[in-house]
Amino acid sequence: MDKKAFGRAAWETGKAVLATTAFSLFSLAIAAAFIRSFPPSRTVLVIVNWALKAAGVFAFSLLFVRRERALFKGMAAGLLSALVTMLLFAAIGGGFHLDALFLVELLLCALCGGGGALLGAKLRKE
Repeated sequence: MDKKAFGRAAWETGKAVLATTAFSLFSLAIAAAFIRSFPPSRTVLVIVNWALKAAGVFAFSLLFVRRERALFKGMAAGLLSALVTMLLFAAIGGGFHLDALFLVELLLCALCGGGGALLGAKLRKE
């Protein structure tokens, strides 16, 4: 892969990561406002968090990742967005809370990112 293609792939992946991170922060802030009104269980919080992250990764990989090596770029966008949002939420919330479910979250985000990128590459006519 030449430098121009690598730069283009990094830019596409970066756009998807930044958009997913912004979407996650915004949508989870709105969800937190609703969650404040009643105390849900930890399972509900995890499911809402995963659903919003997965939807964001899928949608923004679909929009921003182009044809060449779409699966790998989408999976990278999913992994990076999960890591970036985890770091941002740790900075906002005051600490890291890693457990075995984080590995499942990484896998879910990678699969959703790869699937969104593949679908976007198939639907896009370039």
